[in-house]
Amino acid sequence: MPANIIDSLQVKPNTEISLYNWKCNGLKKIDKEEAERTLEQDLIKKMSELQYKLFADKSQALLIILQGLSAAGKDSTVRSVMNAFNPQNCRAISFKVPSEQERSHDYLWRIHNLVPAKGDIAIFNRSHYEDIVEVRVRKLLPRSIWSKRYQQINEFENYLDSNNIRIIKLFLLISKKEQKRRLEQRIRDPVKQWKLTESDLTEPFIYDSYINAYQETMSKCSTDWAPWYIIPADAKWLRNYLIAQIIIKTLKEMNLKFPKPKFDILKFINS
Repeated sequence: MPANIIDSLQVKPNTEISLYNWKCNGLKKIDKEEAERTLEQDLIKKMSELQYKLFADKSQALLIILQGLSAAGKDSTVRSVMNAFNPQNCRAISFKVPSEQERSHDYLWRIHNLVPAKGDIAIFNRSHYEDIVEVRVRKLLPRSIWSKRYQQINEFENYLDSNNIRIIKLFLLISKKEQKRRLEQRIRDPVKQWKLTESDLTEPFIYDSYINAYQETMSKCSTDWAPWYIIPADAKWLRNYLIAQIIIKTLKEMNLKFPKPKFDILKFINS
């Protein structure tokens, strides 16, 4: 896939965006059947190989952050794309409402505690961005508190990046119509009803509030060291294909190397 398509998904630093008018150049040229075949036969294998190299290198880590409205497909993305990774060196962490212990610390405490070790990959299903977006939309905290978190998070992510923890932030953009369809499907399907919460049922009515909150958050928190990517998520095949491409591109840019043996292998070969 041409690099300019991935670039078109990225929110440039200090750029105001409108998710209602967001256009990703080149996406119409992507063929569904070819994308699905490429993901299954090529991209999944590349992701696995690069993860192995990351584990061997052990000088860097990768943190993948998934954000999106209810029914945007965060869980599905973890199942469909991240299964390329060896679970021994990859953790998927789902952040729920903070526990009593977590609330007794600063809001970044539970996040920092689960940052991946060198050689590992962590996938955050929701993240510290809930402490801006969710508290803003649900009016859980005053603006005077959550508005300071843009800079705090930028500094926190810069600190992680300075310590060789590479960060990818993926916002799954789902339309109001598709969100309503998926939530109605969950309501009707007994197998999927367990995923519903009371807040899920109110989200379609405050869709615009979430979109406005994410627009500002990504405008203020997409940086050179931790960029935001906006992923069209109505079509699952396109979502999976684009995310795999971004992960591969990022891992390649990390310039990973297999370490040299700490002893003279030739001695054993020639003996």
